[in-house]
Amino acid sequence: MTFQELNLTTPLRNAIDDLGFEKPTPIQEQSFNVIGSGSDVVGIAQTGTGKTFAYGLPILKNLPYSEQDNPRVLVLVPTRELVVQVVEEFEKIAKYVNVRILGVYGGTNINTQKRAIAEGLDILVATPGRLYDLALSRVLQLKSIQKLVIDEVDVMLDLGFRHQLLNIFDLLPQRRQNIMFSATMTKDVDALITDYFINPKRISIAVSGTPLDNIKQERYNVPNFYTKVNLLNHLLNDIDTYNKVLVFVAYKRMADRLFDQLEESFPGESCVIHSNKTQNYRLRSINQFENGDNRILIATDVMARGLDIDNISHVINFDTPDYPENYMHRIGRTGRAEKEGHALVFSTEKEQEALENIEQLMQMQVPLLELPAMVEISTELIEEERPQLKERYNPLKHRDEDAPGPAFHEKKEKNKKTNQGGSYRREIAKKYKKPKTRGDKNYNRRNKKKRR
Repeated sequence: MTFQELNLTTPLRNAIDDLGFEKPTPIQEQSFNVIGSGSDVVGIAQTGTGKTFAYGLPILKNLPYSEQDNPRVLVLVPTRELVVQVVEEFEKIAKYVNVRILGVYGGTNINTQKRAIAEGLDILVATPGRLYDLALSRVLQLKSIQKLVIDEVDVMLDLGFRHQLLNIFDLLPQRRQNIMFSATMTKDVDALITDYFINPKRISIAVSGTPLDNIKQERYNVPNFYTKVNLLNHLLNDIDTYNKVLVFVAYKRMADRLFDQLEESFPGESCVIHSNKTQNYRLRSINQFENGDNRILIATDVMARGLDIDNISHVINFDTPDYPENYMHRIGRTGRAEKEGHALVFSTEKEQEALENIEQLMQMQVPLLELPAMVEISTELIEEERPQLKERYNPLKHRDEDAPGPAFHEKKEKNKKTNQGGSYRREIAKKYKKPKTRGDKNYNRRNKKKRR
């Protein structure tokens, strides 16, 4: 099937022609009529399969022109980067459509976003936290929402957005179309569908563990961090082959540590993004990587779903992910739009179990490569790799958990007094030999007689 056969409107067809797309992806082809019918939809598809266009095209086709100020379509995504990406994708296909699109997310001035919302819009793309803040401020009215899209819902639940999602559902009108897209189906996702969707139509393009055929996968067994760095440096020396490389690490501290190492070997060629970086820094890093100013981008798993960058030559799993699904999302960054991709994974002895879980999910073995002879095997260990020395039971160091801490002390004698009852005024008068207030007439009369 071609885009011409999807029965698109002329403005949408012209926008697709400008982009040079001829055939829709399977998720786009199967979703178009189902979403266009107005039914609740649950779509399961891997990353890099064109899910944004899958819901964007039918929504724009059936969205009539309106001058109302409040949004009619709400798209919820887990990360700021994904907000920017979805807005850009909508703007591409809405090039010839008179529609107002706005993206909002945290980390930026909320007053600027309030002013933009007050000017009126049709499609709002948002992260749950910032959306809820805007709704509570009353500047954003959600009662006009006709279609709700939740993109990458499994990541949203993993990041702890469940309660915010439920609060947002309470603010939305009961009669609406619910559209959900996810790369994996989990128990939490299924529970959300059961509670809030009405007889949803399910579209499943591929099992979550099915690797894309156009991605070549290989792995190395590496003993420790510094040997991984040596191997990575060796590979990156081949600039022609490794011309646009996305490197995934396990956590933020590791990302900064690896960035420092690569800056020594390849100064000015790498950039890094993780949730501790400011929004401007993250967007700048992505733009520099996308434009080719930096050929190496280091990222954490939280960013795995929010990146849609063309022509990534290699995805390197510097750390083997603990969750097999995360591996699928990582390698899905390469080989996009049916192009050839290449994924590598470095595994230490401790990471072998995680690698086995990945292979079990994919139902295939990742080919093992020998370490190149020129890669130096380091014996230096980072803090996390050093053995933890546990002292045997030492009664002299045994601490009574119920004993008072070092800041505890007995009250002073004057602070141990308690209220035994009686008139407060009488006690004060007895102590200070004067009334509580200066306006006691009897007291003043007595004092005058004494002075005479």
